[in-house]
Amino acid sequence: MPLRVLHLVGSALSEFYADLSRLYAQDCLESTADPSRYEFHIAFVTPDRQWRFPDSLTPDSIASAPPMSLADAILRLEALRVDVALPQMFCLPGMTTFRALLDLLEIPYVGNPPAVMALGAHKATTRVVVAAAGVNVPVGELLRPGDRPRIPPPAVVKPVDTDNSLGVSLVRRVADYDVALRAAFARADEALVEEYVELGREVRCGVVVQNGELICLPLEEYRMDSTSKPIRDHEDKLDHDTHGELYLVAKESIRSWIVDPADPITARVWEAARLSHVALGCRHYSLFDFRIDPDGEPWFLEAGLYCSFAKQSVIPTMARAAGMPLDQLLQAAIAEALVPTPPSSPGLSRQHTSPQS
Repeated sequence: MPLRVLHLVGSALSEFYADLSRLYAQDCLESTADPSRYEFHIAFVTPDRQWRFPDSLTPDSIASAPPMSLADAILRLEALRVDVALPQMFCLPGMTTFRALLDLLEIPYVGNPPAVMALGAHKATTRVVVAAAGVNVPVGELLRPGDRPRIPPPAVVKPVDTDNSLGVSLVRRVADYDVALRAAFARADEALVEEYVELGREVRCGVVVQNGELICLPLEEYRMDSTSKPIRDHEDKLDHDTHGELYLVAKESIRSWIVDPADPITARVWEAARLSHVALGCRHYSLFDFRIDPDGEPWFLEAGLYCSFAKQSVIPTMARAAGMPLDQLLQAAIAEALVPTPPSSPGLSRQHTSPQS
Protein backbone atom coordinates (compact mmCIF):
# COMPACT_ATOMS: atom_id res chain seq x y z
CA MET A 1 0.00 0.00 0.00
CA PRO A 2 1.42 3.45 -0.91
CA LEU A 3 2.59 5.72 1.90
CA ARG A 4 0.30 8.66 2.53
CA VAL A 5 2.64 11.67 2.40
CA LEU A 6 1.57 15.17 3.43
CA HIS A 7 3.33 18.08 1.72
CA LEU A 8 3.12 21.02 4.13
CA VAL A 9 3.48 24.12 1.96
CA GLY A 10 3.03 27.91 2.06
CA SER A 11 3.70 30.54 4.69
CA ALA A 12 1.82 32.14 7.55
CA LEU A 13 4.18 35.13 7.34
CA SER A 14 4.39 36.53 3.81
CA GLU A 15 3.42 36.07 0.17
CA PHE A 16 7.13 35.90 -0.73
CA TYR A 17 7.74 32.88 1.50
CA ALA A 18 4.46 31.29 0.38
CA ASP A 19 5.51 31.63 -3.26
CA LEU A 20 9.02 30.36 -2.54
CA SER A 21 7.58 27.35 -0.74
CA ARG A 22 5.19 26.64 -3.61
CA LEU A 23 8.05 26.86 -6.13
CA TYR A 24 10.09 24.18 -4.39
CA ALA A 25 7.17 21.98 -3.38
CA GLN A 26 5.74 21.90 -6.90
CA ASP A 27 9.15 20.78 -8.18
CA CYS A 28 9.21 18.07 -5.51
CA LEU A 29 5.70 16.84 -6.36
CA GLU A 30 6.52 16.62 -10.06
CA SER A 31 9.94 15.04 -9.55
CA THR A 32 9.04 12.38 -6.98
CA ALA A 33 5.54 11.33 -8.06
CA ASP A 34 5.28 7.53 -7.86
CA PRO A 35 1.71 6.25 -7.33
CA SER A 36 3.01 2.77 -6.54
CA ARG A 37 4.99 4.16 -3.61
CA TYR A 38 3.31 7.42 -2.50
CA GLU A 39 -0.14 8.94 -2.14
CA PHE A 40 0.51 12.67 -1.99
CA HIS A 41 -1.66 15.16 -0.12
CA ILE A 42 -1.13 18.92 0.08
CA ALA A 43 -1.78 21.34 2.93
CA PHE A 44 -1.21 24.94 1.87
CA VAL A 45 -1.05 27.72 4.49
CA THR A 46 -1.59 31.32 3.43
CA PRO A 47 -0.32 34.49 5.19
CA ASP A 48 -3.78 35.03 6.71
CA ARG A 49 -3.15 31.70 8.51
CA GLN A 50 -5.94 29.97 6.62
CA TRP A 51 -5.39 26.38 5.50
CA ARG A 52 -6.27 24.91 2.12
CA PHE A 53 -6.03 21.35 0.85
CA PRO A 54 -5.71 21.73 -2.95
CA ASP A 55 -5.35 18.90 -5.46
CA SER A 56 -2.21 20.51 -6.88
CA LEU A 57 -0.04 23.58 -6.42
CA THR A 58 -1.22 25.50 -9.45
CA PRO A 59 -2.51 28.97 -8.51
CA ASP A 60 -6.01 28.03 -9.73
CA SER A 61 -6.10 24.85 -7.64
CA ILE A 62 -4.98 26.71 -4.53
CA ALA A 63 -7.49 29.52 -5.09
CA SER A 64 -10.38 27.09 -5.60
CA ALA A 65 -9.64 25.06 -2.44
CA PRO A 66 -11.90 26.24 0.40
CA PRO A 67 -10.06 28.06 3.22
CA MET A 68 -10.16 26.48 6.67
CA SER A 69 -9.39 27.59 10.19
CA LEU A 70 -6.69 25.82 12.16
CA ALA A 71 -9.33 23.88 14.10
CA ASP A 72 -10.93 22.60 10.89
CA ALA A 73 -7.53 21.89 9.36
CA ILE A 74 -6.58 19.70 12.33
CA LEU A 75 -9.75 17.68 11.83
CA ARG A 76 -8.88 17.32 8.14
CA LEU A 77 -5.33 16.23 8.95
CA GLU A 78 -6.60 13.63 11.39
CA ALA A 79 -9.07 12.35 8.79
CA LEU A 80 -6.31 12.02 6.17
CA ARG A 81 -4.38 9.65 8.45
CA VAL A 82 -1.09 10.46 6.71
CA ASP A 83 1.91 8.27 7.42
CA VAL A 84 4.56 10.98 7.18
CA ALA A 85 4.85 14.70 6.41
CA LEU A 86 7.34 16.62 4.31
CA PRO A 87 7.57 20.22 5.64
CA GLN A 88 8.35 22.61 2.79
CA MET A 89 7.81 25.96 4.51
CA PHE A 90 10.70 28.44 4.69
CA CYS A 91 9.42 31.19 6.98
CA LEU A 92 10.35 31.02 10.66
CA PRO A 93 6.84 29.98 11.83
CA GLY A 94 6.84 27.32 9.13
CA MET A 95 10.17 25.96 10.30
CA THR A 96 9.19 25.96 13.97
CA THR A 97 5.52 26.39 14.94
CA PHE A 98 4.10 24.26 12.14
CA ARG A 99 6.61 21.47 12.75
CA ALA A 100 5.63 21.60 16.42
CA LEU A 101 2.02 21.14 15.32
CA LEU A 102 3.04 17.97 13.48
CA ASP A 103 4.71 16.77 16.69
CA LEU A 104 1.54 17.54 18.64
CA LEU A 105 -0.56 15.58 16.13
CA GLU A 106 1.99 12.74 16.27
CA ILE A 107 2.62 12.92 12.54
CA PRO A 108 6.21 11.84 11.78
CA TYR A 109 8.01 14.21 9.44
CA VAL A 110 11.22 14.45 7.47
CA GLY A 111 13.71 17.02 8.71
CA ASN A 112 14.90 18.70 11.84
CA PRO A 113 12.63 19.35 14.85
CA PRO A 114 11.49 22.88 15.82
CA ALA A 115 14.17 23.54 18.44
CA VAL A 116 16.95 22.68 15.98
CA MET A 117 15.33 24.77 13.26
CA ALA A 118 15.08 27.74 15.63
CA LEU A 119 18.71 27.30 16.59
CA GLY A 120 19.86 27.16 12.98
CA ALA A 121 17.75 30.16 11.99
CA HIS A 122 19.44 32.43 14.54
CA LYS A 123 22.86 32.98 13.00
CA ALA A 124 24.52 34.37 16.13
CA THR A 125 23.48 31.42 18.29
CA THR A 126 24.40 28.92 15.58
CA ARG A 127 27.95 30.25 15.34
CA VAL A 128 28.43 30.01 19.11
CA VAL A 129 27.35 26.35 19.11
CA VAL A 130 29.52 25.25 16.19
CA ALA A 131 32.50 27.26 17.46
CA ALA A 132 32.27 25.37 20.77
CA ALA A 133 32.55 22.15 18.74
CA GLY A 134 35.84 23.27 17.23
CA VAL A 135 34.63 24.75 13.92
CA ASN A 136 36.25 27.98 12.69
CA VAL A 137 33.91 30.99 12.76
CA PRO A 138 34.79 34.60 11.90
CA VAL A 139 35.06 37.08 14.76
CA GLY A 140 31.58 38.48 15.26
CA GLU A 141 29.28 40.54 17.44
CA LEU A 142 25.51 40.77 17.87
CA LEU A 143 24.02 44.26 17.73
CA ARG A 144 20.66 45.78 18.57
CA PRO A 145 19.37 49.17 17.40
CA GLY A 146 21.55 51.89 18.91
CA ASP A 147 24.62 49.67 19.30
CA ARG A 148 27.81 50.58 17.46
CA PRO A 149 30.07 47.98 15.82
CA ARG A 150 33.47 47.36 17.37
CA ILE A 151 34.75 45.22 14.51
CA PRO A 152 36.79 47.35 12.07
CA PRO A 153 35.98 47.06 8.35
CA PRO A 154 35.98 45.12 6.17
CA ALA A 155 33.04 43.37 7.78
CA VAL A 156 29.80 41.68 6.76
CA VAL A 157 26.52 42.90 8.29
CA LYS A 158 23.47 40.65 8.12
CA PRO A 159 20.06 40.33 9.78
CA VAL A 160 20.39 37.66 12.44
CA ASP A 161 17.52 35.46 11.27
CA THR A 162 16.82 36.15 7.60
CA ASP A 163 17.53 33.78 4.70
CA ASN A 164 18.41 34.22 1.01
CA SER A 165 20.95 36.96 1.84
CA LEU A 166 18.22 39.55 2.32
CA GLY A 167 19.62 42.66 4.02
CA VAL A 168 23.26 41.50 3.84
CA SER A 169 25.98 44.12 3.19
CA LEU A 170 29.75 44.22 2.93
CA VAL A 171 31.16 47.24 4.78
CA ARG A 172 34.59 48.48 3.69
CA ARG A 173 34.57 51.84 5.54
CA VAL A 174 33.35 52.81 9.00
CA ALA A 175 31.15 55.45 7.37
CA ASP A 176 29.22 52.68 5.57
CA TYR A 177 28.10 50.98 8.77
CA ASP A 178 25.00 53.16 9.20
CA VAL A 179 23.50 52.20 5.84
CA ALA A 180 24.34 48.53 6.34
CA LEU A 181 22.83 48.43 9.82
CA ARG A 182 19.65 50.13 8.64
CA ALA A 183 19.28 47.49 5.93
CA ALA A 184 19.78 44.70 8.47
CA PHE A 185 17.46 46.16 11.13
CA ALA A 186 14.76 46.65 8.49
CA ARG A 187 14.48 42.85 8.39
CA ALA A 188 15.33 41.77 11.94
CA ASP A 189 15.52 43.09 15.49
CA GLU A 190 19.18 42.13 15.73
CA ALA A 191 22.14 42.34 13.35
CA LEU A 192 25.19 40.11 13.19
CA VAL A 193 28.47 41.79 12.28
CA GLU A 194 31.29 39.45 11.26
CA GLU A 195 34.87 40.04 10.31
CA TYR A 196 35.21 39.67 6.54
CA VAL A 197 37.08 36.51 5.57
CA GLU A 198 39.16 37.22 2.49
CA LEU A 199 37.88 35.30 -0.48
CA GLY A 200 39.47 32.17 -1.66
CA ARG A 201 36.31 30.18 -2.45
CA GLU A 202 32.76 29.76 -1.15
CA VAL A 203 31.07 26.37 -0.90
CA ARG A 204 28.10 24.58 0.62
CA CYS A 205 28.21 21.13 2.16
CA GLY A 206 25.21 18.85 2.54
CA VAL A 207 24.99 16.00 5.04
CA VAL A 208 22.41 13.21 4.96
CA VAL A 209 21.71 10.50 7.52
CA GLN A 210 21.11 7.00 6.19
CA ASN A 211 20.81 3.95 8.40
CA GLY A 212 21.94 6.17 11.27
CA GLU A 213 25.23 7.14 9.59
CA LEU A 214 26.35 10.59 8.46
CA ILE A 215 27.13 10.86 4.75
CA CYS A 216 28.82 14.04 3.53
CA LEU A 217 27.90 14.92 -0.06
CA PRO A 218 30.04 16.51 -2.79
CA LEU A 219 30.45 20.25 -2.28
CA GLU A 220 28.71 22.89 -4.35
CA GLU A 221 30.89 25.91 -5.17
CA TYR A 222 29.71 29.37 -6.16
CA ARG A 223 31.27 31.73 -8.65
CA MET A 224 32.80 34.58 -6.68
CA ASP A 225 35.26 37.38 -7.34
CA SER A 226 37.13 39.36 -4.69
CA THR A 227 36.45 42.61 -6.58
CA SER A 228 33.09 42.33 -8.34
CA LYS A 229 31.41 39.63 -6.23
CA PRO A 230 33.11 39.41 -2.79
CA ILE A 231 29.95 38.07 -1.06
CA ARG A 232 26.79 36.34 -2.25
CA ASP A 233 23.70 38.53 -2.14
CA HIS A 234 19.98 38.08 -2.74
CA GLU A 235 20.32 38.54 -6.51
CA ASP A 236 22.59 35.48 -6.62
CA LYS A 237 19.84 33.24 -5.27
CA LEU A 238 16.34 34.24 -6.43
CA ASP A 239 14.82 36.41 -9.13
CA HIS A 240 11.56 36.84 -11.05
CA ASP A 241 11.07 35.98 -14.70
CA THR A 242 9.20 38.13 -17.24
CA HIS A 243 5.90 36.67 -15.97
CA GLY A 244 6.66 37.61 -12.36
CA GLU A 245 7.36 34.02 -11.32
CA LEU A 246 10.18 33.21 -8.90
CA TYR A 247 13.06 31.15 -10.23
CA LEU A 248 16.33 29.88 -8.75
CA VAL A 249 19.22 31.99 -10.03
CA ALA A 250 21.80 30.00 -8.05
CA LYS A 251 21.07 26.90 -10.13
CA GLU A 252 22.37 28.47 -13.33
CA SER A 253 25.51 26.51 -14.28
CA ILE A 254 27.58 29.67 -14.71
CA ARG A 255 26.98 30.55 -11.05
CA SER A 256 27.57 27.22 -9.30
CA TRP A 257 29.07 23.79 -9.86
CA ILE A 258 29.88 20.56 -8.05
CA VAL A 259 33.41 20.27 -6.66
CA ASP A 260 35.42 17.16 -7.50
CA PRO A 261 35.52 15.12 -4.24
CA ALA A 262 39.25 14.65 -4.84
CA ASP A 263 39.74 18.40 -4.35
CA PRO A 264 41.85 18.84 -1.17
CA ILE A 265 39.34 21.28 0.32
CA THR A 266 36.61 18.62 0.42
CA ALA A 267 37.97 16.63 3.36
CA ARG A 268 38.44 19.77 5.46
CA VAL A 269 34.92 21.02 4.80
CA TRP A 270 33.44 17.56 5.42
CA GLU A 271 35.05 17.43 8.84
CA ALA A 272 33.70 20.87 9.75
CA ALA A 273 30.24 19.90 8.45
CA ARG A 274 30.18 16.69 10.53
CA LEU A 275 31.09 18.63 13.65
CA SER A 276 28.41 21.24 12.89
CA HIS A 277 25.70 18.64 12.23
CA VAL A 278 26.37 16.87 15.52
CA ALA A 279 26.77 20.06 17.57
CA LEU A 280 23.43 21.45 16.38
CA GLY A 281 21.62 18.16 17.01
CA CYS A 282 20.52 17.72 13.40
CA ARG A 283 18.66 14.67 12.11
CA HIS A 284 17.96 13.31 8.61
CA TYR A 285 20.00 16.02 6.84
CA SER A 286 21.76 19.36 7.20
CA LEU A 287 23.37 22.00 5.00
CA PHE A 288 26.14 24.48 5.76
CA ASP A 289 27.85 27.41 4.02
CA PHE A 290 31.61 27.78 4.31
CA ARG A 291 34.01 30.48 3.22
CA ILE A 292 37.43 29.17 2.19
CA ASP A 293 40.21 31.67 2.86
CA PRO A 294 43.25 32.05 0.55
CA ASP A 295 45.14 29.52 2.70
CA GLY A 296 42.46 26.87 2.15
CA GLU A 297 40.99 27.08 5.66
CA PRO A 298 37.18 26.66 5.92
CA TRP A 299 35.20 29.21 7.95
CA PHE A 300 31.60 28.53 8.97
CA LEU A 301 29.12 31.12 7.68
CA GLU A 302 25.65 29.75 8.40
CA ALA A 303 23.35 26.74 8.44
CA GLY A 304 20.41 25.96 6.17
CA LEU A 305 18.68 23.13 7.99
CA TYR A 306 15.92 22.39 5.51
CA CYS A 307 15.46 20.50 2.26
CA SER A 308 12.30 20.51 0.13
CA PHE A 309 13.40 17.46 -1.91
CA ALA A 310 12.87 19.36 -5.13
CA LYS A 311 15.01 18.41 -8.10
CA GLN A 312 16.61 21.87 -7.98
CA SER A 313 17.24 21.87 -4.21
CA VAL A 314 20.85 21.99 -3.07
CA ILE A 315 20.98 18.68 -1.19
CA PRO A 316 19.36 16.67 -4.04
CA THR A 317 21.79 18.30 -6.48
CA MET A 318 24.74 17.23 -4.32
CA ALA A 319 23.26 13.76 -3.78
CA ARG A 320 22.76 13.29 -7.52
CA ALA A 321 26.46 14.07 -8.04
CA ALA A 322 27.24 11.31 -5.52
CA GLY A 323 25.17 8.80 -7.52
CA MET A 324 22.12 9.10 -5.25
CA PRO A 325 19.02 10.00 -7.33
CA LEU A 326 16.22 12.05 -5.83
CA ASP A 327 13.81 9.13 -5.41
CA GLN A 328 16.44 7.20 -3.45
CA LEU A 329 17.27 10.26 -1.34
CA LEU A 330 13.60 10.80 -0.45
CA GLN A 331 13.01 7.11 0.31
CA ALA A 332 15.99 7.07 2.68
CA ALA A 333 14.87 10.27 4.43
CA ILE A 334 11.34 8.94 4.91
CA ALA A 335 12.74 5.68 6.25
CA GLU A 336 14.74 7.63 8.84
CA ALA A 337 11.65 9.67 9.78
CA LEU A 338 9.56 6.56 10.33
CA VAL A 339 12.04 4.97 12.75
CA PRO A 340 11.37 6.39 16.25
CA THR A 341 14.64 7.30 17.93
CA PRO A 342 15.58 9.19 21.11
CA PRO A 343 16.38 12.88 20.46
CA SER A 344 20.05 12.30 21.19
CA SER A 345 20.47 9.47 18.70
CA PRO A 346 20.27 10.75 15.10
CA GLY A 347 23.83 11.29 13.95
CA LEU A 348 25.13 11.86 17.47
CA SER A 349 26.26 8.57 18.92
CA ARG A 350 27.60 6.52 16.02
CA GLN A 351 30.86 6.53 14.14
CA HIS A 352 30.25 8.81 11.16
CA THR A 353 31.26 7.97 7.59
CA SER A 354 31.18 9.61 4.19
CA PRO A 355 31.22 8.14 0.69
CA GLN A 356 34.94 8.64 0.12
CA SER A 357 36.20 8.18 3.69
